[in-house]
Amino acid sequence: MYYIRALTLNVIKNMTQNLIKRLGLSAAGVLCLLMVHAQPRLPQGYFWKKLSNGLEVVVIENSKVPLTTIEIAVKNGAYTEGPEYSGLSHLFEHMFFKANKDYPDQASFLKRTQELGAIWNGTTDVERVNYFFTFDKDSLNAGLKFMNAAIRFPIYREEDMKKERPVVDGEFQRAESDPGFQIWYETQKHLWGDLITRKNAIGIHEIINTATPEKMMIIKDKYYVPNNSLLTICGDVKHEDAFAMAESIFGSWASSGVDPQVKYPIPPFKPLDKTEYYIKESPIAQTPYMLFSWQGPGFAADSAGTLAADVFSTILGLNSSKVQQALVDKGLATAVQVGYGTTRYTGEIDMYVMPNPNKLKECYTEVQNQLSLLVKPDYYTDEQLKDAKAILLRNAQRNKEKPSSLPSQLSYQWCSTSLNYFTDNDSNYQKITRADIARYVQKYIAGKPMVAGIIIKPELSKQNNVATFFAAK
Repeated sequence: MYYIRALTLNVIKNMTQNLIKRLGLSAAGVLCLLMVHAQPRLPQGYFWKKLSNGLEVVVIENSKVPLTTIEIAVKNGAYTEGPEYSGLSHLFEHMFFKANKDYPDQASFLKRTQELGAIWNGTTDVERVNYFFTFDKDSLNAGLKFMNAAIRFPIYREEDMKKERPVVDGEFQRAESDPGFQIWYETQKHLWGDLITRKNAIGIHEIINTATPEKMMIIKDKYYVPNNSLLTICGDVKHEDAFAMAESIFGSWASSGVDPQVKYPIPPFKPLDKTEYYIKESPIAQTPYMLFSWQGPGFAADSAGTLAADVFSTILGLNSSKVQQALVDKGLATAVQVGYGTTRYTGEIDMYVMPNPNKLKECYTEVQNQLSLLVKPDYYTDEQLKDAKAILLRNAQRNKEKPSSLPSQLSYQWCSTSLNYFTDNDSNYQKITRADIARYVQKYIAGKPMVAGIIIKPELSKQNNVATFFAAK
């Protein structure tokens, strides 16, 4: 499974809300940070241990149902991929559920999942890959052994890869049939330039279709090591027992001896130096879309900004917000969504607009007007700020109601932020002030270079003379 950021209204609306404020790095702050790394803060019922090989293990005791979910998450994904490996983390995900030393073909692998009564899946994103199984609590030990074989001892058979390459590439092709994907992908080219492969987990057709077992082993040896991985065990378990099982089964997994994130550093994303416009004419765009995107905060450089981004995006999504009233309530657009996707390295801010096809120019003009007003202190009320914080808190509480989803929520933060920030996230949203939001808007949006795109049917574009107004002034 692969999740494309900012593709549709629903994706943007439900975009993961996360991150919190960064620790101050005074001398005392550095010492505190080092101590916290050794023993992170976690919510009640969460327990952490680091094995001697560097594998971090978190156990979440949750007895709501007699089930257990185990997940392995790895700090890998699009951000580690240069052009020659683009999309191979995604292919790796698919191959994970094939053959390994204990189950030498997919038939035996699938037979074992049935014996365990397991529900399973995996995802590939920009900064995380994860694989998870949910089964009866009594199958924990057997399930951990099953996971161990898959993560540590995969077998990349050419015959399996020959079958799976077109499956992975088929996901890409299906995405390309969606005008929402097309405008997103075109925007990515402008926003990230030569480093687009490090923000696009779905990959490149040619690289996917020519992948070899040797290339897959290169990825495995670089990133699929215990000191770059998190094992989460969640459900009707006791943490002492779960830790003992993890130690027994995964303790012999050899560390790479070096942090892959240090050995293979991520190149810095080049700041956007000018506003860029494009018009993409496509016959599949039955409804035109507009997308306005900025390079936003990343956790590594500005974690406080990421928190303000989430709160401000939520404010703009309120039915009472000025941007909704000006565009949707007045009939200039069917929908407007603003979203921010949390990443460690240079995040992305997107404003998605579905314009009224009969009022394209008026809609565009009003979008520009609203962007010019964002810096004004009265653009939102204190009540709207309060409502946005309440929504974020309710969403977080609702997301935690399903035990099997907790490992994924935790590992997303572990990969892009830290366990401490995961723990403090809900409370820190409530601390965001007007000054925090003003700083965020001024630093990343107001008057800053952006990428503005529209996807539209050729005849509608010609009828409205879109090129005469949808362009940089």
